[in-house]
Amino acid sequence: GCGDWNDGMNLVGAEGRGESVWLAFFLFDVLRQFSALARRRGDVVRADRYSAEATRLQVNIEEHGWDGQWYRRAYFDNGEPLGSALNPECQIDALPQCWAVLSGAGAPDRSATAMDSVERFLVRRDARLIQVLEPPFDKSALDPGYIKGYVPGVRENGGQYTHAAVWTAMAFAARGDAARAWDLFRMINPVSHATTPEEVARYRVEPYVAAADVYAVHPHTGRGGWTWYTGSAGWMYRLITESLLGLNLEVDPQGISHLRFAPCLPPDWSGFKVHYRYRDTMYHIDVQNGGGGTAVNRVVTDRQEQPDRLIRLVDDRQDHHVEVTVT
Repeated sequence: GCGDWNDGMNLVGAEGRGESVWLAFFLFDVLRQFSALARRRGDVVRADRYSAEATRLQVNIEEHGWDGQWYRRAYFDNGEPLGSALNPECQIDALPQCWAVLSGAGAPDRSATAMDSVERFLVRRDARLIQVLEPPFDKSALDPGYIKGYVPGVRENGGQYTHAAVWTAMAFAARGDAARAWDLFRMINPVSHATTPEEVARYRVEPYVAAADVYAVHPHTGRGGWTWYTGSAGWMYRLITESLLGLNLEVDPQGISHLRFAPCLPPDWSGFKVHYRYRDTMYHIDVQNGGGGTAVNRVVTDRQEQPDRLIRLVDDRQDHHVEVTVT
């Protein structure tokens, strides 16, 4: 009961009065999703309650979570902020900025400013990594928990924690910023850390699996740690397939599965192909990019145009051919 996503911040709310701004964004998203689920099941009372609580939470986040150039990370039991420009360490944390966008709870102008701050303070193109927070905890009086036991710039204490780095790229994609989303994906893609002997010597771990973290402090800057990390790998898969290529599997209230495309493609891509297996049935999907890379204006399945621009999935063990036009 005293931590959130960052386990090492286990003393921020140890007395039960601390509050996590990131968790508030996450709870907003959960409440909205469960409100929609309850409404589909005919539970209007619960749906309205969840929706009202989400709105109330959103107002409180904007009133108490904004720091001027980004959203704060949390509040200690005594009410002192964490992740604020007022702090000597951990002035900015990536999580609340990303989830202001991913949850949809952040005010659009503030979310834009917050993500620009992430770019400015946390994206390290020289070292090809994205820090989770900056500056790391070290010598100040702040006592957030065992995170302070990590060497500054290692793991959650100001290194790249790849799980959060993926969320950063996803947030830029959600804003339609294809250039920065793809740039960050290429940075955190493990393959890109081992294209030369010098990079291999620096990274020191397998370049074909996701690493939980990449160190951000001299003399270990760029070194990977804790590979075969399924949490980061799972989110990176979603970043590629859903946020960037735009392939989203959904199920409507009648239980019918379909694919919805919401791509965020580089303008220089002419297109791509996906061979998608739905149970025992293959869908061969040809996506053509007219240059914009984000707006789907035509979907044709087996020569039949789909007015709602969705690919309805049927398991008939036949090959199906789909053309998707993006502008």
